[in-house]
Amino acid sequence: MSDGAVMLCGHGSRDPEAIQEFERLGAELRARLAPQDMELGYLEFARPIIRDGLEALKRRGATRITAVPGMLFAAAHVKNDLPWEVNSFAAANPAIELRFGRELAIEPQLLQAAAGRIAEAENAAPRTRPREETLLLVVGRGTNDPDANGNICKVARFLWEGMGFGWAETAYSGVASPLIEPALRRALKLGFPRIIVFPYFLFTGVLVKRIYAATDRVQFEHPEVEFLKAPYLNDHPHVLDCFVERVREAEVGMPAMNCQLCKYRTQIVGYETEVATPQAGHHHHVRGIGTDADHHHHGHHPHDHHHHDHPHSHPHGHHDD
Repeated sequence: MSDGAVMLCGHGSRDPEAIQEFERLGAELRARLAPQDMELGYLEFARPIIRDGLEALKRRGATRITAVPGMLFAAAHVKNDLPWEVNSFAAANPAIELRFGRELAIEPQLLQAAAGRIAEAENAAPRTRPREETLLLVVGRGTNDPDANGNICKVARFLWEGMGFGWAETAYSGVASPLIEPALRRALKLGFPRIIVFPYFLFTGVLVKRIYAATDRVQFEHPEVEFLKAPYLNDHPHVLDCFVERVREAEVGMPAMNCQLCKYRTQIVGYETEVATPQAGHHHHVRGIGTDADHHHHGHHPHDHHHHDHPHSHPHGHHDD
């Protein structure tokens, strides 16, 4: 076995379905990277935690580990929490070479995957309708990092122009505005006969299910408008291609993160005090505590820790680029 290995770092969720989907993607990625060794781990809730995955690779003889975020955009998790996990392991294991890859970001392959998921919803609809008569609503996770939030707007613009929709709007599942229901009610005022709701998420979870539930509520109130719920990205082949690309670029020393609008490096309006604050992890209280299935209380958590990018300052030294 090669002494080089890959650590896929997931967000984690209370929702067992989200964990199953991440593990299925991990299995597909492992097959693509074979015979290279690979482990996966989670930042919060689910097990194994990231440190356990790194320790497993170490036990199997890895001397070079490439850690790759299993996340779409660089907000607090990618800029703070994951580097803190990797750097802490590296400090305790100086004989192991650690590399930290970049997030998936906005890539042509991911836009192709997104377009494919949206087309799936259109193809499954009971009737055909011209795209110029359709409003596309792209929904992101939401964070207190304006750079990451802005990426959702950029994705929506690419899909709007590239696919020929009549209009596009953005919304967020939490933290940022507009939230999904207010965004849908505002979109209705534009008068389009069809609205496609597309969660720009990698996997299911409480947040994606909340997005679909909100769509159902608004649909019930407005039966005159056709609402389509597009699938999220999941293990689309282009998503897997992008993960492989992130691994390979990190292995050759090219995982440059776009820091031009990072609030931890540049003074961004409204976030001036967060420049150059030290990097630290923030999820000790939920690391490895398990999913709802582990605690046998499905449905008793109205939140999927969607406020993980807390309103308070996230210290960050930006060592991950």
